[in-house]
Amino acid sequence: MIWNLEFHAGFVKLKTVSAGPANTMGMKVLLADEYGFCFGVERAVEMVEESVQKGETVRTLGPLIHNEQEMKRLATEGVATISEPVQITRDETAVIRAHGVTPEVQKALEEQAGKVVDATCPFVTRVQRLASRAAAQDRHVVIVGSADHPEMIGVKGYAPDHAFIIKDETEVASLPRLRNPMVVSQTTIKAKTFFDTAEAVKTKTDDEVEVINTICSATRDRQDAARALSGMVDAFYIIGATHSSNSVKLHAVCKENCERSFLIETEDDINPDDLAGVKTVGVTAGASTPEWLIKRVVERLKSLGADEEKNMGLK
Repeated sequence: MIWNLEFHAGFVKLKTVSAGPANTMGMKVLLADEYGFCFGVERAVEMVEESVQKGETVRTLGPLIHNEQEMKRLATEGVATISEPVQITRDETAVIRAHGVTPEVQKALEEQAGKVVDATCPFVTRVQRLASRAAAQDRHVVIVGSADHPEMIGVKGYAPDHAFIIKDETEVASLPRLRNPMVVSQTTIKAKTFFDTAEAVKTKTDDEVEVINTICSATRDRQDAARALSGMVDAFYIIGATHSSNSVKLHAVCKENCERSFLIETEDDINPDDLAGVKTVGVTAGASTPEWLIKRVVERLKSLGADEEKNMGLK
């Protein structure tokens, strides 16, 4: 079965159908209602492309987003990645990636580069401001997330003497007694992890705990849509980088209901043997996965015999 697809901001329209042999003939492909580029990532990519179109020499501090394939595409447009501010020159444009940076790093970029474009995701900026406000009030800040994630490193920089980063409730015991604590989160973690940890933090203080859910709406929407679809399919493909936090979390969410869930980076990672006996396969993608890459995965499934695709409209 061969069909043509039109892609439109987050969903796919089925157009024409014709026959073709494959070992998984008749398999249905279902796309989650929410997937792919989130607002923050799309905004960051657009900001970089605008600078390129202006003829600027663009350098991003660290990969702009967690997707190697999209970074390679940007590289063909002249965008290069640097690892520290000292590598930028006055005739170049420095871009702060979607994950954000510490105030010290931003200052260093402003001193080194001819121009600085701040592509920090607005959801991340909110967490930075909350941490800074709490520190100014001499309050402790508990940030639920991965301590080595660029976003968390940047956020902690706004409250270096007041913030503690813990991955989940199992690390609450390591915290000291807390003073009027605020609990926030990495924008891409699972909601259950955040709320369970926030509840556990209450054992570390006699003061009121201010809990602010800073998980971005795109993360919540993608996880909810994937969870709903995972109970309706025999196999599930999550398209995203293995070092992308939100993609890894999506994979974990899908495996809650669909054991045959696979995190893949490109269409080449699809193993036809994994689809043996599969009647329906779900597809979703992390917030850093571009639309053109999602299309390639769907096309690969089509070549394996999928005869119908539709967006599930799941929230």
